[in-house]
Amino acid sequence: MAHTMTRWQPFADLAELRGRMDRVFADLADGGHGEWAPAIDVAKDEGKLRIRADMPGIKPEEIKIEVADDVLTISGEHEEEKETKDEHYVRRERRYGSFSRSIALPSGIEPEQVKAKSHDGILEIDIPLPSEKKPTTISITPEAG
Repeated sequence: MAHTMTRWQPFADLAELRGRMDRVFADLADGGHGEWAPAIDVAKDEGKLRIRADMPGIKPEEIKIEVADDVLTISGEHEEEKETKDEHYVRRERRYGSFSRSIALPSGIEPEQVKAKSHDGILEIDIPLPSEKKPTTISITPEAG
């Protein structure tokens, strides 16, 4: 019977738990309306970070992407459709209102190289990673004394 070892990343689990708890408390605070945060995936692939965010029904012009101080922020506002405001809902799960997600980036990212596209309700952002700096060895010259 073959076994494979899986690397345990406890902080990744904690980040996911925190995200879920944030959403629970946000739902309790505003009844599920108002500010919300889209679900995201972050993957490292071929020298770049690829971020995918669920944005169903949100137009690209409703989304703002900023990179500042090694933090990527996806934000915007999705308006409720006018014709549905007068309906009497039994259950309402579709989100509207403002949204924001911030993701820490490695230092050295060049913001002008960040590319974003949207398709089928998924926002995809590609961020080229800076080349890894190799350590420099410094030789010591003894002083004659």
